[in-house]
Parts: sequence; C-alpha cells; structure tokens
Amino acid sequence: MAKTVNSIQTQAESFLVELLQMLGVTAEVKAEFDKNASDKALKVNIKSSDGAGLLIGSHGSTLTALQSILALTLRQNQGEWVPVSLDVDGWRERQDQYLIDMAKQSADRACETGKPQYLYNLSPAERRVVHMALQDEAVETESEGEGSDRYLIVKPK
Repeated sequence: MAKTVNSIQTQAESFLVELLQMLGVTAEVKAEFDKNASDKALKVNIKSSDGAGLLIGSHGSTLTALQSILALTLRQNQGEWVPVSLDVDGWRERQDQYLIDMAKQSADRACETGKPQYLYNLSPAERRVVHMALQDEAVETESEGEGSDRYLIVKPK
C-alpha cells in the first residue's frame, strides 16, 4: 500500500469523526485491518449512543452509502483501492449472522426435499454472504436474473 497501515486507519477514523460531527452524532470510531480475512479489508466500527438509527438507515442504506464514501475517500487519498467494511453498533454483524442462519436453513431444506430453494430480494453483498456461508456445504449456490430481479438459488449437489 502507498501509505502505512496506521496512516490509513487514522485517516479513516479522522474522516468519519469529522463527518459524524457535521451530522451532530456523537460516536466512537475504531478502524483496524482484519488480518484473518481473505480480502484484508479495513474494518471500521462506529459505536454511537444517539445516532445509530440515523447512521444505519432503512435496511442499511445509509450505512452502505457511508461505507462507499469512506472507501472512495481512502481511494482518492491513497492512490489505490482499500477494501472497507463499515459497521454501526454491530448491526452489520447481526445482519450477516441472520443471512448465514437463513442460508443454512435453505441448504437443509434443499437437501431434505431435493428441490432448489430460491432466495429473493438480496443485495449483491447479501448474496455474497450466502454464497460464502454455503461454499463448504452439501449444496450449490448460484445467482440468476438481472438487476433488481436477481435472485439466489440453493440446490443439492
């Protein structure tokens, strides 16, 4: 990377603290690289006592937008892409766990019935969580469709 890891972490934290202050949200921001993750993403956690709902938005839309803004800002300042994962008060972690549980239930149902299970209304990031959760299971996953009509299929191998 063009700059040191500590510099990137500090830059991400400073940017978000300043942005949150402009929004009138009091929060603690902690950024660190996840050395165990395959994508080596910068994990950023925001702990907020008063603005979690505002920062998360409807179905995580504001959180996703903040993550994109942070990633683009780091890209502009670093000269290269830095993968970023932003979470507010553990919301994204809970959502991912919900998706993993749903994926495993769908896999069990597909194996029991021998019929494919269809999962609709998932964002690309949510579909990726399901694909990753089931990669070592006795099922196959694939996405079909285009744009907002894209869906995921879980079927026995």
